[in-house]
Amino acid sequence: MTRAAVVGAGIVGLATAHALQARGADVTVYESGPPGGGQSAGQSRIFRHAHEDPRLIALVVRSRSLWRAWEHEFGTELVSPDGAVAIGDGVEDKLRTLAPFDDVPVRRLSPDELHERLPLLAGWTGPAMLDVHGGAIRTLAAVAALTHRLEGSLLREHVLSVRRTGPRSTEVRTGTGCESYDHVVLCAGRGTAPLARGAGLELPVELGAHVRLTFALAPAGEAPGGPAPGAARGLPTLQDGSGDFGETGVYAAPYPDGRHYSVGLSADTPARADGGLADPAELAALADRTVAYVRRALPGLDPRPVDHVHCWVTRLPWGEDGVGVWSEDGLTALAGHNLFKQAPALGEALVETALTGVVPGHLRHEERLGRAGG
Repeated sequence: MTRAAVVGAGIVGLATAHALQARGADVTVYESGPPGGGQSAGQSRIFRHAHEDPRLIALVVRSRSLWRAWEHEFGTELVSPDGAVAIGDGVEDKLRTLAPFDDVPVRRLSPDELHERLPLLAGWTGPAMLDVHGGAIRTLAAVAALTHRLEGSLLREHVLSVRRTGPRSTEVRTGTGCESYDHVVLCAGRGTAPLARGAGLELPVELGAHVRLTFALAPAGEAPGGPAPGAARGLPTLQDGSGDFGETGVYAAPYPDGRHYSVGLSADTPARADGGLADPAELAALADRTVAYVRRALPGLDPRPVDHVHCWVTRLPWGEDGVGVWSEDGLTALAGHNLFKQAPALGEALVETALTGVVPGHLRHEERLGRAGG
């Protein structure tokens, strides 16, 4: 039996550990905080198929099928059935890139249907599309289900170092212990690159801090254009690349309760070399910009935020959606950004790497999966 460790209990680490267990491995998951409390924090994420790199689309298609399998296994909805909306001039590029994928139904939206599906949005008559099998990921439900399945395998410890000590032997040192494993998988967010570097793997991770705000739907009758949406149809997620409302690269997703909407900008404030924020005031400025965007673009929301999520983000230099795997002699490390939707497929791939020593598909970091421009 393979004895494996996963460092990090975010969504990808949990997915990896779950897949390892399914393959018969003896797995330990190291996490210093609550599962899903780091870069996986929050109540919703966007599931979308559109990416610039067709290879990444193929990975996301696989992940969507695995999300359905998880829903069947766990007996709960994990991705809402309400679709993912995108607006802006980039819609035509998205439709063109997705056209070869027969199992990804997408279509243009007229202004009337856009308003019907997303009445929160201010008037928009430009390009719009619906990713039919996109939707809002129920993040808390996913983390809770995986954590429950891994009960007994989670170890609340801070990992200080990881090093390879011989063939099929990798050491993990924590604050109170030292153990050796056949294979160790690093899925520790901002902690992945430092741990990997200590074991001889150099990951070119760029670190920043991000803010995401949550807003309540405006009370019935107060939202321009009529009452707030009811429960007959849930709200889709939104990607706004138009720039017409003062920001580009905005993303938003509804909470499971249907009465709150989480909004973030595709922007973050950089970190210093020592890992601290270069300018903490910039994080507050990002929050102010998000509120200003909501006032302009989403009049169906009360513009007073009711919740904040602050988290670190880890990007690779070849693209906003870049992802890569580094693996040598019993140690594997994953890095990238916007990974939540890909978690089931990434977990599957990381397990294959741990058990065979071969990184599957295009996930080898040399492939630069998710690179800008495809």
